Amino acid sequence: MSTEQAVRSAIQTHSKRVWRFALALSGASDVADDLLQATALRALEKHHQVTSFERLDSWLMTICRSIWLNEIRARSVRKAQALSVTPEAELIAHNTDSETNIFATQVFTEVMQLPEAQRETVMLVFVEGYSYREAAAMLDVPIGTIMSRLSNARQKLKTAMQHDVADCVRRGGK
Repeated sequence: MSTEQAVRSAIQTHSKRVWRFALALSGASDVADDLLQATALRALEKHHQVTSFERLDSWLMTICRSIWLNEIRARSVRKAQALSVTPEAELIAHNTDSETNIFATQVFTEVMQLPEAQRETVMLVFVEGYSYREAAAMLDVPIGTIMSRLSNARQKLKTAMQHDVADCVRRGGK
């Protein structure tokens, strides 16, 4: 298999995962669509740089993040603001019950409220299943930074979810 064929196959296989990561970075499904396209194009343009066919998914995630950071720098809009866009159609697991889907939507909404650095780390480790070491390599940060971001994110999510439950109880479970 040529490197171009391997990259094409990786793009096809991992496009949903890259799109979810792009959504976590951008907070908007249309921007995630554009990021996915740009990632695929860049990967095909750079296929000759592939030295190993292992973990092409990590390579695609790294390309996606690099494109996102370049776009942010170009627009000068890098802010630590929370995002609240939740594309619910993309979160629904069609083979689970509605309570699970409601909970997944609530958790995803809370994740999107995290600062960008924590949000991208949570998506890579908890959603996409990368190891701490792999996420650190993709984000070009020390593994301790990954652990710190995840710890802080867990605490924020725990607090937010406890607050949501308390609000629900005060309203009588409605």
